[in-house]
Amino acid sequence: MSLGTAGNDVVAALRSDAPLLSIEGLRTVFSTSNGPVAAVDGVDLTVARGHTLGIVGESGCGKSVLSLSVMRLVQAPGRIEAGRILFNDQDLVALSPARMRAIRGNRIAMIFQEPMTSLNPVFTVGDQITEAMRVHDRTASAPALRARAVAALARVRIPAPERRFDEYPHQMSGGMRQRVMIAMALACEPDLLIADEPTTALDVTVQAQILELLRELQQQTGMAIILITHDLGVVAEMADEVAVMYAGRIVERAGGTAIFDDPQHPYTLGLLGSIPRMEETRERLLTIEGAVPAPFALPKGCRFHPRCVFAEPACTGTDPPLRLLGPGHRAACIRAPVETIRE
Repeated sequence: MSLGTAGNDVVAALRSDAPLLSIEGLRTVFSTSNGPVAAVDGVDLTVARGHTLGIVGESGCGKSVLSLSVMRLVQAPGRIEAGRILFNDQDLVALSPARMRAIRGNRIAMIFQEPMTSLNPVFTVGDQITEAMRVHDRTASAPALRARAVAALARVRIPAPERRFDEYPHQMSGGMRQRVMIAMALACEPDLLIADEPTTALDVTVQAQILELLRELQQQTGMAIILITHDLGVVAEMADEVAVMYAGRIVERAGGTAIFDDPQHPYTLGLLGSIPRMEETRERLLTIEGAVPAPFALPKGCRFHPRCVFAEPACTGTDPPLRLLGPGHRAACIRAPVETIRE
């Protein structure tokens, strides 16, 4: 959809550089037989209205636990041990369960992984969308909720939304189910949408359609998006800023272009090097040796050094902080050049 000049003015008005969500020193721990382990360890992030923040990393890096922490959905034996999650200057960590329920699904919504398992197979998709609406609007009539749900299905470009309202998840394709999840998440017109691997298991054509749909809805509503994925191609297409996560921490943060043009952390370099490129003829892709360490067996010093091709003796004794390298660009590596500048 082309918004034209007037549409572009509307998009600019809906965007803001002021943080809608600010995560400060977030630490989420789980009690295990090996003692407490931190799946998210001292994370600082911000996202502004109308902007998209991409969070990337391998499986086990803590991306999904971070999103569940923002939603206050971490189940026992997990808990948020420290830090603040400021949403519209309101600390979500300090809210009572009742006040958090009023925000969750209403002002902050989430698209979970695997739409087939996220949707209840014994209820129609219409029932599930209207249930999400009913939680935050107990005065609306059933016909009014149905009309809003049908409109939500039409908004995500599901054909014949009146008929689809009465269908069950198994009667729809993977792409259709993902659209239903988006319709459900956007039913209450949230200010922030968290999309956790929204294109997993979808073919490339459907993936492109889902991403284009999210972009259009963001342009129309001005919502902020946190996009959690392992697919750097998705990030390149969608994100205004990228945070690279490893072993529970952010190891690099930069604008969506800078992270690809000038990566400074060896882990980011490894992720980018593993992407096949049309113009290259090498027989084997570059790989990052080893695996993400278990949170109860983290190496001393830099958490990435056992897998890093640039590791030096100092890396085993120093756990580098996230340092400012340039305007809007930070990395947690002792080899990264630090410029004497201010943001």
